[in-house]
Amino acid sequence: MKNRFLYKGIAITFLTGLSFSNISCSGSYLDDVQNSGSFNTDLYFKNEQQSFSALVSVYDVLRKYSGGFENTVTFFNAGSDDFYSGGGNSNDGAGIQGFNNYSLNPNTMPASYWRDYYQGIARANLLIERVPGASMSEDLKKRFIAEAKVLRSLYYFELLRMFGNIPLVLKSVKFDDDYWHIPQAKPSEVYTQIESDINAAIPDLMMTASGNDRGRITQGTARAILGKIYLYDKKMPEAAAQFAEVNGTPGGTSQYGYKLVANYADLFKVGPETADPYKFSTESILEVMHTNKGNSDWGFWGQGKDEGNSINVMLGPRSYNLTTIPNNNAPDLYAGWAFNTVTEDLFNFMQGDPRLAVTIFNAKQLVNEGKITYSPAFADTGYFLNKYMPTNDLKSSLPGPPELNFRQNYIAIRLADTYLMEAEALGAAGGRAQALLDAVRARVGLPSVPVSMQAIKDERRRELAGEGHRWFDLVRWGDAPSKLAFKGFKGGKNEILPIPFNELPNTSLHQNPGY
Repeated sequence: MKNRFLYKGIAITFLTGLSFSNISCSGSYLDDVQNSGSFNTDLYFKNEQQSFSALVSVYDVLRKYSGGFENTVTFFNAGSDDFYSGGGNSNDGAGIQGFNNYSLNPNTMPASYWRDYYQGIARANLLIERVPGASMSEDLKKRFIAEAKVLRSLYYFELLRMFGNIPLVLKSVKFDDDYWHIPQAKPSEVYTQIESDINAAIPDLMMTASGNDRGRITQGTARAILGKIYLYDKKMPEAAAQFAEVNGTPGGTSQYGYKLVANYADLFKVGPETADPYKFSTESILEVMHTNKGNSDWGFWGQGKDEGNSINVMLGPRSYNLTTIPNNNAPDLYAGWAFNTVTEDLFNFMQGDPRLAVTIFNAKQLVNEGKITYSPAFADTGYFLNKYMPTNDLKSSLPGPPELNFRQNYIAIRLADTYLMEAEALGAAGGRAQALLDAVRARVGLPSVPVSMQAIKDERRRELAGEGHRWFDLVRWGDAPSKLAFKGFKGGKNEILPIPFNELPNTSLHQNPGY
């Protein structure tokens, strides 16, 4: 069966062959990936090299968080109370604009949020089926399958959080299957499956990763993902137990080597191209890798083949320039597209917090001081998300448009996040929950405050601002209808997104209520 990935619906996604990758490990196992196109999957999975290449293709989908125009971080920031969509004008990206004002409908819902994750699931399914027949050690087979199962579970979790009612497919779909009529499973059934898969996978995973294995799923990564899934499934004791394994003693070093970094700002710094000391810090649990070595270009941007971080250019102020005043100490930014402008509410909420300057770039102040100029775009507030701000010293020195080849990694799960999720799972009460909250605050020099659900909510908003978590937090807490009413959020509808229209015709899929 020789097929090529066709971006057209879940049925086609599961029918297609895989576009695997050639690997050149330099710094991490996902660096320098080059896509090799279509091939006959029946002749693949013969040995360890081919199986590893297939595994990398499953990992590739992690870049959905921070790669391409339709990355999930800027999209879900735009739906939150902390950011506006921004961009050049009110029509700049129908999906992100529609999510910002809750006018999103099945026709404007970007299809990639559905299809990309199902492509990852299809790749994982094929690997899980074929690796047992490969010529390689049994331990390595188990590890590859375990990693694929955790990734498949993560991708299903993301689909659950976005769409709620989704098909559950655990095998490769064949050409003679009734693939147009794959039913939607109950969310509870999907949760049961993915929780079981991760629990079964954990013993076969690496305890920790180092060298060229950095970025791969380890036991600690899997437990953090499982704890997060349990939290959303409202299984609080189970969530707390998994997080406790990941977190260890609050403020200390856990069994997996996780520890809060001393300097909060270091989480968002980017070092030299050859050996970046800020990647894979002790706080990083699940990190999405980006590189300029793939020479990403417009011809394949956002199609899964590009390897640059797209958040960077999307956030930068438009037509940004430094003025010629003496001793100008304003940042030398690469002019971007002005998405995710910061709301006045978040700016005011963070006043007096040591994380303010790391989180928010105050262009308004620098304009008033005569240090910079920029062109205000749509929903301009004068405030921009600073954590992923593109700077000219990070422009790629390799071929490919600079805006598509920023190499800042994105940390999808980090230790401060799991500390606060464990405190929440513990009911926001008790000595351990207090210690977890205290550790996050102490890292930035803040005193202890009594632990409570509101204290945890406030701390998550400040600590994780702009990292793509806020919208999901508000929905999980039941706070979205009140916090997002000013944007048009409707309770009972907008907690999940519309299934893209083109996924529905001639299938058994049913649209989500209200859409």
